[in-house]
Amino acid sequence: MNKKVLIVGLGLIGSSLALCIKKEHPLATIIGIDNQEASEEFALKRKIIDQRGGSIQEAAVVADIIFLCTPVKSMLNQLNILGTSPLKQEVIISDVGSTKLEIIEAAKQAGLKTFIGGHPMAGSHKSGVTAADENLFENAYYILTSSEVEKQKPIHELQKLLQGTRAKFVVLSAQEHDQITGMLSHLPHIIAAGLVNQSKDFNEEHPRSRQLAAGGFRDITRIASSDPQMWTDILLSNKEALLELMRSWQAEMAQVSTWIQNGNKEAIFQFFYEAKETRNQMPVHKEGAIPAFHDLFVDVPDIPGVIAEITALLSKAQLSLINLKILETREDIYGILQLSFKRQDDLEKAKEIIEKETDYLCYEK
Repeated sequence: MNKKVLIVGLGLIGSSLALCIKKEHPLATIIGIDNQEASEEFALKRKIIDQRGGSIQEAAVVADIIFLCTPVKSMLNQLNILGTSPLKQEVIISDVGSTKLEIIEAAKQAGLKTFIGGHPMAGSHKSGVTAADENLFENAYYILTSSEVEKQKPIHELQKLLQGTRAKFVVLSAQEHDQITGMLSHLPHIIAAGLVNQSKDFNEEHPRSRQLAAGGFRDITRIASSDPQMWTDILLSNKEALLELMRSWQAEMAQVSTWIQNGNKEAIFQFFYEAKETRNQMPVHKEGAIPAFHDLFVDVPDIPGVIAEITALLSKAQLSLINLKILETREDIYGILQLSFKRQDDLEKAKEIIEKETDYLCYEK
């Protein structure tokens, strides 16, 4: 595929897309634009892109395909610029935003007829062009949003261009996308941030709680460590869907509060039972709306050097850890080492290597 592909925004997603496209289509020309000159220089030096694009107006007119990989609010301004530019007649424009209705409406108002909304449901604990990863999207869902028959050809072209991502493509309407991601991603981020903020005031009254805030609390609030500007934009962009979801959440919490107040043991039991059954049916090891972390637990003896032994094995196998923590360290018993990986494949390789090279028990929860 000998196409000129413009990528606006060379962060984690944009630069990783560039690597995937180039790997599958080496004849494609990747043009990169970023508001940080250092990011463009790094991408060019590391051959993530083939050339720098200058301004959007200059680069867009020669592009066959354009990806907008910037924050939502920046994207809205870029769509207006593209709408007044003399683009190629068959140019395809897409984005990677976490919300779709507002963006697609802005594209329509700008007169961009071949705009296809996109949302690769992948991410990392790292950010920026230096974190570019050609395996970032592997087995993740990549949503394309359009229900219009005349846009089926551009969708197929996009899927062909993005084959190197090895993602699973799903086509949804913009409204359905925003409702689903609101429920599965945006609302959980609000709840996690709310729990952390509530604990801040609580910690001041009970200082020892900060020391004890590990285990389940740390895991359930892990997603609160997200970019505040990005999440401000997402919430305001998906306002209608989120307000409806939050009303439902508040009503459910009010109901639980009433059950506790009245000592309704049966209702409380059913609340947790239904949650347990629903959770057990979820495909927990598949990529979804929130980038997954895959945890491997290793029972290790409480002796010097055991952690170094494990990490050395993983390093030799070129397996990258997202996080490592000790869940229990007491004398004369086995401790529990929690190893977090970005991909399930990495977890399985790590488990195989540790079990082969040591006699430590490895397991998933």
